[in-house]
Amino acid sequence: MPKVSLTFPDGSVREYDAATTGAELAESISKSLAKKAVAYALDGTLRDLSDPVGRSGAIEIVTREDPRALELIRHDAAHVLAEAVQELWPGTQVTIGPVIENGFYYDFARNEPFTPDDFPAIEKKMREIIARNRPFTKEVWSREKARQVFRDKGEAYKVELIDAIPEDQDLKIYYQGDWFDLCRGPHMVSTGQIGSAFKLMKVAGAYWRGDSNNPMLTRIYGTAWATQAQLDEYLHMLAEAEKRDHRRLGREMDLFHFQEEGPGVVFWHAKGWRVFQNLIAYMRRRIGDEYQEVNAPQVLDKSLWETSGHWGWYQENMFAVKSAHAFNHPDDPEADQRIFALKPMNCPGHVQIFKHGLKSYRDLPIRLAEFGNVHRYEASGALHGLMRVRGFTQDDAHIFCTEEQLEAEILKINDLMMSVYEDFGFEEVEVKLATRPEKRVGTDAMWDHAEDILKRALERMAREDNRIKVGINEGEGTFYGPKFEYTLKDAIGREWQCGTTQVDFNLPERFGAFYIGSDSEKKQPVMVHRAIAGSLERFLGILIENYAGHFPLWFAPLQVVVATITSDADDYAEKVVKRLKAAGLTAEADLRNEKINYKVREHSLAKVPVILVCGRREAEEGTVNLRRLGSRDQQSLTLEDAVAALVDEATPPDIRRARLAAAA
Repeated sequence: MPKVSLTFPDGSVREYDAATTGAELAESISKSLAKKAVAYALDGTLRDLSDPVGRSGAIEIVTREDPRALELIRHDAAHVLAEAVQELWPGTQVTIGPVIENGFYYDFARNEPFTPDDFPAIEKKMREIIARNRPFTKEVWSREKARQVFRDKGEAYKVELIDAIPEDQDLKIYYQGDWFDLCRGPHMVSTGQIGSAFKLMKVAGAYWRGDSNNPMLTRIYGTAWATQAQLDEYLHMLAEAEKRDHRRLGREMDLFHFQEEGPGVVFWHAKGWRVFQNLIAYMRRRIGDEYQEVNAPQVLDKSLWETSGHWGWYQENMFAVKSAHAFNHPDDPEADQRIFALKPMNCPGHVQIFKHGLKSYRDLPIRLAEFGNVHRYEASGALHGLMRVRGFTQDDAHIFCTEEQLEAEILKINDLMMSVYEDFGFEEVEVKLATRPEKRVGTDAMWDHAEDILKRALERMAREDNRIKVGINEGEGTFYGPKFEYTLKDAIGREWQCGTTQVDFNLPERFGAFYIGSDSEKKQPVMVHRAIAGSLERFLGILIENYAGHFPLWFAPLQVVVATITSDADDYAEKVVKRLKAAGLTAEADLRNEKINYKVREHSLAKVPVILVCGRREAEEGTVNLRRLGSRDQQSLTLEDAVAALVDEATPPDIRRARLAAAA
């Protein structure tokens, strides 16, 4: 019997027979571990406990408490869902049932689609199957047997799946009691290890294999967790997310809307446009004099995009246009028949601006910034409010520098990003290095060099700022260079990837961009692509949900409403609004003939941060009653004291810092 060497997590190395299974390994360590084990990992790949190790490598016994077991719990739950459905509705065909983020789904073929009303019965049956605690066992079948068995069961979709599996791969069949399914595995030891912390979430239609020419199936989504506490926490997060949904809050706050005639583009209302401009004004202040703000054309000839590489690498995400006359008269020699593209990004235009006029090494670094509107094609099914649009604004910048300046520029960008995120209340930030993708331009030496620079910068950033967590996204770089990806964690624990810093040795070379070095020779600059928010529309959507619409006073589109109790106070309310506006605050008067409680409720629903209530007494005394969003408390202040306090509170954090620095 051949021997293999297995390296355990503590570094010890032991020899075993190659035929030793994961279960036998766990038993050899301790009986208690064998009881808790649900799988094992060889060189990081999860396997069934019943699988022999077969070769040497790093070995780990995986228990149900291990985070990696969560994928197995969800995978097994998907199989139990399929068995439950077929027990309850014989004749239903099962198709595929993968694990997804936070859960799983299974697609079913049935004449009558499932609805959420079916969930209680399905969940009850799933609990029965789990309680049976049937073992998962694996068999490898020949293709002929698999086709025949599933054909006899009336499982036409499974037969099609079998035909699609490459000939060099085994056909694995997993049993849980008498029920079985085609599956790659692995699975835990038995259904009982799934536990009871699961819930079916929703149903949706799904075309077989994602092709609209194929039959429509019913997809049942579920979630599963290791413990009930984790499930409860997840369901609470979903409930919070629903309350914070920026689309609902956008309606309630009268910020924006979408409609079919403009798919994926935003119709900004007055208040929404105001807060959007607040965001741009803040970003503009933050880049200050260190950046030159520019504006590149919206429509450019496709030849420029061919040079940049986007036409070849990114064309499916671009919008191409012709003049209407050329489109309607393709054979007219007088018509301009060129193809143009709506810009999906600003970088090629910025290279053209850099190239205009001779640049010296003394001019570098040159930092060009643009709040540029870009368009990218997204499938209609992927569009999602402000989070996924086709037209958006980038807080984009490109730095042209020497290689010697590169690391310092990357660190400078990081300092700016972290400061911006802190101003908006994001305290947890993860920065991941996205390395070379399989499809890319440039030499391996160039990629090695760029990645080495980013790795050094990442190590330094983590050392100097304990708010930053770091990681690697293997193969997730763009086609022209590696990048940093900044991921923020919001108030309810969700993660959002926002900022990027990308090192690019390719675009300057493709466009022939150069500067004159100290030796009077032409040199190629390094180009750094930088975005802090990324899409300003998406970032605003994230902010709406992070704050649950309760914007800080400095950022709110409407900061104060002055509401009257009686018409006797109308003139005074107008005076108060005028005073607030003179102090630089955004304010409106509500003089409607409605009860004050109705007015307060309405403005609270619209998330107005401050309501100043005025009646006859306040008008006579020159005071206001101040109410804050989310609080029933009232504070009586003189008008001047109220204005002074609100002006101070409405000072943006960057301006406040600048004033403190000047005073020091």
